[in-house]
Amino acid sequence: MSGDPIAGIPTDGEIAVLGLARSGRAVALLLARHGHKVYASDASSESGVGVVAAELSAEGIAAESGGHDLGRVGRAAAVVASPGIPPSAPPLVAARERGVPVLSEIEVALRALRALDRSRVIAVTGTNGKSTTTAMIGAMLAGLGTSAAVAGNIGRALSEVALLSDVPEWISVELSSFQLHDTPSLAPAVGVLTNLSPDHLDRYASVGEYYADKALLFRNADAGSVWVSNADDADSARLTAGVAGRHARFSLSTRADAWLDAGADLLRLGGEELMPRGDLPLLGKHNVANALAAALAVSVADESFAGPGPRERIARALRNFQPLSHRLELLGEFRGVQWINDSKATNVGAALVALQAMERPTVLLLGGRHKGEPYAPLAAEIRRTVKRVLAYGEAAPLIAGDLAGVTDVRTLGDSFEEVVAESRKSAQPGDAVLLSPACSSYDMFSSFEERGDRFRQLALAESG
Repeated sequence: MSGDPIAGIPTDGEIAVLGLARSGRAVALLLARHGHKVYASDASSESGVGVVAAELSAEGIAAESGGHDLGRVGRAAAVVASPGIPPSAPPLVAARERGVPVLSEIEVALRALRALDRSRVIAVTGTNGKSTTTAMIGAMLAGLGTSAAVAGNIGRALSEVALLSDVPEWISVELSSFQLHDTPSLAPAVGVLTNLSPDHLDRYASVGEYYADKALLFRNADAGSVWVSNADDADSARLTAGVAGRHARFSLSTRADAWLDAGADLLRLGGEELMPRGDLPLLGKHNVANALAAALAVSVADESFAGPGPRERIARALRNFQPLSHRLELLGEFRGVQWINDSKATNVGAALVALQAMERPTVLLLGGRHKGEPYAPLAAEIRRTVKRVLAYGEAAPLIAGDLAGVTDVRTLGDSFEEVVAESRKSAQPGDAVLLSPACSSYDMFSSFEERGDRFRQLALAESG
């Protein structure tokens, strides 16, 4: 595949791609196949990164692992940065000092897709529930008979979709605050804000700064825009107030465009029944909110997606939806103890949502790298259901300090095997062991996925 240069992407110099993980690899290939000169680099010298650098080199792309050529980055026509690279990183400092524009991989992919004049995007952001809502939207779009893809922060780079020879009609895209920061042309068919709570305070100077990046979802709002947001969340209401366009809202507590009819135990779209709550195969009220957000987003995305027939197909997609890995994932019940993997809960708000879903006495695993939030907001739910907290990793002393006197808190070190072994000793038949760390994984693991996979391995050892 080759094509004309991507509109809005400079052609008078190199595009520096920083980071050679999945999104970096894909955007480097996308740029090169549209005729742009690319320099791609990664600070890591791990073997997997070297393999990607070699693959890109074979495509005629200047690529290296183990460091960045800061002079080359500073001379670039534009920089495409991985969302995991903080603004304080030397290559981004070098770019800013020389006035080089910084773009997200999402921005480049959107510009490439826009040139094809085909795909329509439903963009999902928020603090918690983004991935599940994004995946649900993709399943519903497929269930409605459209060609659809799921991409973005959920795992598949949007540039991978833009590289396809047959681009789908619809794309459900999860966007983090970091991605929104450098995606100035975003103008989705529907934009979804799931909820807001403090997060990433290890990278943002304040909650307000973090929320300001979330608000960039709406930066190109006009009278024709369509937005879906959470009627139960005061911060979301404040952020969306005054935003141009049509607003549709979902709620667990009151009648809305999509809502939980608690008396009848039904999910509803407006006045119409969508499905009984019991038909949704997911734990927790937060997943009801995710389902309502997704169903509402799809139903307002196109007039052909409204009405009794489409509503039944949307409901069928929800009935068949399987929980995503690492998100309140029930691994099994062994010797009478439930083991639940919620490794994706990398902030206090997400861990609070998990605790609200628990119905058994719970052994709670909290820990990892501290992200700047206090753990005290977990206290009420811990009192309700948690019999013991196992605090581990770098954040263990802070967790123990914040939760002292709330329940039995035991402080452990940085051996995850020891943490799981202690949870096994602490749990009795009828209990649950919940990994919902409220922290990032980077003190002990490369990602929340690696942490969750290790927890799964150790938990499944119980099945023997």
